[in-house]
Amino acid sequence: MVSKKDKNVQRLKRHRRVRSKISGTTECPRLAVYRSNKYIYAQIIDDVKGVTLVAASSNEAGFDGIGSNKEAAKKVGKMVAERAIQKGIEAVVFDRGGYIYHGRVSELAEGAREGGLKF
Repeated sequence: MVSKKDKNVQRLKRHRRVRSKISGTTECPRLAVYRSNKYIYAQIIDDVKGVTLVAASSNEAGFDGIGSNKEAAKKVGKMVAERAIQKGIEAVVFDRGGYIYHGRVSELAEGAREGGLKF
């Protein structure tokens, strides 16, 4: 009998492998992405202190529109970039969270770049 592999387990393995190589510092924190079926989330994290500096998601109260499409991902990218610029963060390291750099993940990155973040 052939058993089907769990996609999330595979994603978590990829995420652990990537996280062993990249880390956010105070000067250049990590922009982490998580996408669920309904929403998309982005956090800017300082791994040295273990603190989330800035966060944005399509699940927030002021967010309008559908939270699970490319337009929403681009809006979330712009929101997180705007909040990061207000806190004085200009450069980040992008952590795609084990997801393929395609679709909503790439749109979030593009929105963050348009908002003024460099990575």
